[in-house]
Amino acid sequence: MPLTEQQIRQALQTVRFPGYSRDIVSFGFVKSIAINGSSVQVRMELTTRDEGAAAQIQREVENALRTLPGVGEVAVEVRLAPPPSPVSATVPTPQRLEGVRRVIAVGSGKGGVGKSTVAVNLACALHGLGLKVGLLDADIYGPTVPKMLGTLEQPTVTGERINPIEKYGLKLMSMALLLDPDQAVIWRGPMIMKAIQQFIHEVNWAPLDILLVDLPPGTGDAQISLSQLLALDGAVIVTTPQEVAMEVVRRGVTMFEKVNVRVLGLIENMSYYVCPNCGERDEIFGHDVAGQIDLPVLCRLPLNSEIRACGDRGEPVVISLPHHPAATAFRECAETIWRQLS
Repeated sequence: MPLTEQQIRQALQTVRFPGYSRDIVSFGFVKSIAINGSSVQVRMELTTRDEGAAAQIQREVENALRTLPGVGEVAVEVRLAPPPSPVSATVPTPQRLEGVRRVIAVGSGKGGVGKSTVAVNLACALHGLGLKVGLLDADIYGPTVPKMLGTLEQPTVTGERINPIEKYGLKLMSMALLLDPDQAVIWRGPMIMKAIQQFIHEVNWAPLDILLVDLPPGTGDAQISLSQLLALDGAVIVTTPQEVAMEVVRRGVTMFEKVNVRVLGLIENMSYYVCPNCGERDEIFGHDVAGQIDLPVLCRLPLNSEIRACGDRGEPVVISLPHHPAATAFRECAETIWRQLS
């Protein structure tokens, strides 16, 4: 019986790509099969940079074909086609904002660590140093900064540029100022990037000494877009002193390093609890876990109901209770950060 292409393909389906359960035929690597009597010629194109994998596949294909009855001479040609670059478009060069001296990002690896609370109070503390401060809420899906500053005033427009809202001496921009309170943002990555681009380059921020950018948690579209669009002078990472939180912080640090942004240090939020009755200090989430990461701890903030209550009222603790231990910690942290940036 003469050899058929179907027989050859069935034999090739026994060859798996190294490390995968799928065969080379289902992957689409087999480009042509030629049969001339007992001679078989197979041409393949592999999407890989691994020459070792190509050599292994070639040997296994030759062995599989030689086991077929009636097969004599076997010729296997393998060509390597490198996989496409993960960056499909030209990455823009980060730009500095005219009239803004310094820009820092406030990020966190995971949600629920009080990042926005820290960003709001840190901005107020920097303003208390006599600086002109702006605060950009870059959490497009879950913006909370306006609530913590007690404003939902809609911004005005001059020409084609947006005028940021001003509260407590801060210039503020957030998606929450542009939407109805109950309206959800259901956007994909490109729309997120476009919104952040507008908040950066189409808002009248200047003149500012420093712009704080409150990032959403994680290492996704918003963080990557920001680092590509805006030249950052540094980043601050907010965390709680838990082992599980530290694992995520490490990934956040790696993300900033890959986009060439210097991490100024960690802010350890909810670091400890002081009993209001007996004054005993309890480190609920752990002790000095941040010390495991080779970064300075800029400040350690207490777990305190008054910080939460001030945020719910729209009156940051730095403004509402300036002599509170948390307010003092925020001011000291602000001084440390500004010294590093200066």
